Amino acid sequence: MSVSEQQATGASSAATPAGPGRLYGVGLGPGDPSLMTVRAVQVIARADVIAYHSARHGRSIARSIAAEHLRPDHIEEALVYPVTTESTDHPGGYRGALDEFYESAAARLAAHLDAGRTVAVISEGDPLFYGSYQHMHKRLAHRYPTEVVPGVTSISAAAARLGKPLAEADEVLTILPGTLPEEELTARLASTDTAVVMKLGRTFPTVRRAMERSGRLPEAHYVERATMSGERTRKLADIDAETVPYFSVSVVPSRIADLPPAEASSGAGAAAGASATPAAGDADDETTSAPPTAPTASDDTAPASPAALPGEVVVVGTGPAGPLWLTPESRGALAAAEDLVGYTTYLDRVPLRPGQRRHASDNKVESERAELALDLARRGRRVAVVSGGDPGVFAMATAVLEVAAQDPYRAIPVRVLPGVTAANAAAARAGAPLGHDYAVISLSDRLKPWEVIAERLHAAASADLALALYNPGSRSRTWQVGKARELLLEHRVPDTPVILARDIGGPEESVRTVHLADLDPTQVDMRTLLIVGSSQTQAVRRDDGTEIVWTPRRYPEA
Repeated sequence: MSVSEQQATGASSAATPAGPGRLYGVGLGPGDPSLMTVRAVQVIARADVIAYHSARHGRSIARSIAAEHLRPDHIEEALVYPVTTESTDHPGGYRGALDEFYESAAARLAAHLDAGRTVAVISEGDPLFYGSYQHMHKRLAHRYPTEVVPGVTSISAAAARLGKPLAEADEVLTILPGTLPEEELTARLASTDTAVVMKLGRTFPTVRRAMERSGRLPEAHYVERATMSGERTRKLADIDAETVPYFSVSVVPSRIADLPPAEASSGAGAAAGASATPAAGDADDETTSAPPTAPTASDDTAPASPAALPGEVVVVGTGPAGPLWLTPESRGALAAAEDLVGYTTYLDRVPLRPGQRRHASDNKVESERAELALDLARRGRRVAVVSGGDPGVFAMATAVLEVAAQDPYRAIPVRVLPGVTAANAAAARAGAPLGHDYAVISLSDRLKPWEVIAERLHAAASADLALALYNPGSRSRTWQVGKARELLLEHRVPDTPVILARDIGGPEESVRTVHLADLDPTQVDMRTLLIVGSSQTQAVRRDDGTEIVWTPRRYPEA
């Protein structure tokens, strides 16, 4: 009996009740029929109509999973996609063709529901996890009584077949469609702890490149048709792109799972180093110094042999404050590191991860920190040197590179990852005061004489550059701000806007704008960054009471 004949005669497994029928979205699991839930089997047994999606070839994986539970008197609705990956001449394009198909399919199911029949839309995996059923749900669930029966996802099946945990403790699992652009895939893979990439097939070359660019390829596994006939599991790097079907996933499993039990049970303790008030911005300002912990044999879970390849040092900029300012690349480098080296306050911004070792110190020991990091890398460790702001702006990148240029460290790979600078963060909070040419100058005379600072202030001010002034003051430096104000007033009018940006991104953030002549040195501390406008910088109070400051991009003709 055909579907239309069944509908005409009202054939079903039960008498047609009064009122509308009930809609079920039924998850069948990853492929093995024995992984269907008891509830899924119950719903299928009681349903009048079984609906399933398929491509134009008519074969349905969902139907094949549920086949042993289908009865001869079930009404079957095959919802055949008009297109899958090929092009279409539909006037609305690919999306238009699919939308029209979903509307038509929903109308077919609605006819059964209006007739009082129970409709079960079956789908592999879970119905609301990249499932075709969700398109029916959006169109019908608000009109009819509906129940969604969850199913075992392909992700869970893949992890089970690999025998590798997906996530442990505080690890973050990210699920990605392989159809994302390569840059987006790379960024998300770099920034997460563990990941699963779905929808491979034609996207596999892009996914593999993203894995390689993000540094995750050595960790990545490949699972094809998990729990089904033809199942295959291998390292992703070993897979031929020409052999990859759509029903395959890539898994970057838990890093914690591979750690020895003692290390996986808790985060490694930080080395000694008194916590100090953080300096504003990228620079490591002066505090009482405490040397970082020297590497010992106990620091290494598996000390590298002399012939082993060296590890790596990555200098990471954390931005001016917490995790919101981290780039995906920096976040990934911090997660991948075995050792973290840095100023205590900056290390405190990085979440504790099991198995990582922290080597914390105070601010004045940049060279010692750099040498420690390179020594650890020489022993085969992956080391992240943690810096505030951007590591190349008055911060740790220079110290690391100076030491790395010397013997015996020249063979150690060193990378510098950019971060949001304190100047740019402060400028964004105020508006766009650095919208034209500007200069960045540190007022700290700890590493260069004040005479050099004064000369540079004169030169930049006379060139009418906006200025970002780092390290304007601290407990031991109290006169530099007042002296800088005197020098700048030789080149700037008294009402030149000056932005005092304090603790940007932190709990005590404040941004104020004053006139240069009114700049009070007592209102400036080591957590403050100053931005001094040029002759063209504008400060305007808007109707809502906020003040915005910007420097026009167009400079007047001479």
